Amino acid sequence: MASIRRTSSPAYPDRLYPNGIPSSPSSKLLSNAKNSSPVSSFAVEVRRFLSGDFFLRYPLRKGSSNWRRAFFRCLVFFLLGFLLGMMPFGHDAGDIRSHDFSFEIKPPHVNAQFEKDSRGQVWREDSVVDSVNLLVKPSPEVNSTFTSVPKTQLIVVTPTYNRALQAYFLNRLGQALKLVNPPLLWIVVEMNSASMETAEILRKTGVMYRHLVCTKNMTDVKDRGVHQRNAALQHIERHKLDGIVYFADDDNIYSLELFDSLRDISRFGTWPVAMLAQNKNKAILEGPVCNGSQVVGWHTNEKSKRLRRFHVDMSGFAFNSTILWDPKRWRRPTSKPIRQLDTVKEGFQETTFIEQVVEDESQMEAVPTGCLKVMNWHLHLEVPNFVYPSGWVFPKNLDYVLPIK
Repeated sequence: MASIRRTSSPAYPDRLYPNGIPSSPSSKLLSNAKNSSPVSSFAVEVRRFLSGDFFLRYPLRKGSSNWRRAFFRCLVFFLLGFLLGMMPFGHDAGDIRSHDFSFEIKPPHVNAQFEKDSRGQVWREDSVVDSVNLLVKPSPEVNSTFTSVPKTQLIVVTPTYNRALQAYFLNRLGQALKLVNPPLLWIVVEMNSASMETAEILRKTGVMYRHLVCTKNMTDVKDRGVHQRNAALQHIERHKLDGIVYFADDDNIYSLELFDSLRDISRFGTWPVAMLAQNKNKAILEGPVCNGSQVVGWHTNEKSKRLRRFHVDMSGFAFNSTILWDPKRWRRPTSKPIRQLDTVKEGFQETTFIEQVVEDESQMEAVPTGCLKVMNWHLHLEVPNFVYPSGWVFPKNLDYVLPIK
């Protein structure tokens, strides 16, 4: 009976190999590639190099080939990653130059002359091309050296004092000045001390202001408003404020057109003022009579004031502030400070002040041209012998209370 014995191992340990080393698959490929094409031989060599068999060409000790192969592979991948990291694969948007992508289509140069006919068509020889009109008007040339001229600053001087209608007058004037185009500086002057009530009103108006105090001794004061205006004039002269100075009492009524016209004044401007007479039974007009932009006469209705040189109300004129602190510019004969006088008779403060600013009517400007408009009104609406309560708060009801029916 025949018997068949199988081998215990598929590796055939009893088989003999040259040099005592079993042949690897790559060696088989190498042996098979000897008779193959050069491309196949190169591929086999690369595969042996990457697999580490290049270092196993000589006899090695058992177990040493594994760590050598692992070390070789780590070294290869490290060098490969280092080289890939050094290669510039990405570019920023800024590296792309404008000339790298050009979509401009340049027509070929043709040395031809075209003419237009009466129908607006462009033609040359036997070719006709309709002209294209995009209805786009060419923009006017803009001067690159354009500079905006700033508006003249208005310096409004307002003397005020403690009385029944003070809050009403200040709020009304403040709301009017708030509507005037800037720049505008409101100088409010009080006597002896600055009250918290007045300061609160000024803050709420939203107008740029300066709250001044006149420290003149009240025992020597004949006209309170004269010294308050002088305190403002001294402040303007000390700080050399540039603009048009205007004395605006808080009990007057002003139009916005007046403040817009003040910015047209070069040196000294004047205009007529409508006012209510002291007896409140008639309205009078006081101010210049103009021929164009020249002052040729004066309106006056009071015989006692006919001796004045200039018949104008305190709120009926304005002047350039540089006259106060730059006498050389206006060729003033003296550098003496320009101030209102308290020693003159009542009603003559205006004319004595104007005589220090100008010499005659030839240096005056009519505001507006022809003096044909009344732009402010002087009303005598005073409540004598009554002052506003402290903090504008009544601690108790008034003496007369009307019941609700």
